[in-house]
Amino acid sequence: MLRLTADAAGGAPWWSGQGSATRWYVRQAMARRPGRPRASGDPSGDRDTRQDVLAAAAALFCTVGFTATSTRAIAERAGVRQATMYHHFAGKDALLLELLLGTVRPSVELADALAGSTEDPARRLWTLARADVQLLLGGELNLGALYVLPEIAGEQFAAFHALRDQLRARYTDLAAQAEEAVTGERSAVPGPGPLVFGLVESVILRRRDEPDVDLEGVADAVADGVLRLVGCTPAQVAAARLP
Repeated sequence: MLRLTADAAGGAPWWSGQGSATRWYVRQAMARRPGRPRASGDPSGDRDTRQDVLAAAAALFCTVGFTATSTRAIAERAGVRQATMYHHFAGKDALLLELLLGTVRPSVELADALAGSTEDPARRLWTLARADVQLLLGGELNLGALYVLPEIAGEQFAAFHALRDQLRARYTDLAAQAEEAVTGERSAVPGPGPLVFGLVESVILRRRDEPDVDLEGVADAVADGVLRLVGCTPAQVAAARLP
């Protein structure tokens, strides 16, 4: 998840000075913080059980592997019975789908909010890219690495592919707007959008190769790089970053 607390120096969190769309997104993300696996029991209620099962599945899928993970192992790690797990999820495919959706849904929600904003397109693009990178690099597990699983090519994961395509389309549209705003013209379709989207998602492989990657530094660097792809000068990049 995003780093939602105050900066290390003790000041206000980074997002407090951002636009209203960013602040809305962060509040939503804070409300969605997942639970953590318990050894046993479910004292916090039905929602916590669901989150604990998801957390257990995520840990096993990312370490043991999707194929090698059994539903029994997931239930044991979550501290619940298999019957309880099946009350929330039909099986491993349903768990994997929900985890995949969680890597994209917050960014789509932010992109939708930014689409209705009157802020400068370059600033909105920078905001989206930075938040997206933070989402992909945040948390204990590199859930984006699940994208390469051959199993997700199946029809049962169509909802994930549709949502990811929606995010890609938002990037393409916003990149075109930003390019036109800073250069006075738009490139031929598809424009810089695919390059922008590819740069953002490249952090998934970087995290795999560098587990201790600097989240904040990479998020800033990628967001800046995105603006350079649409033609922004260093001065325009700096302006887009200002609170």
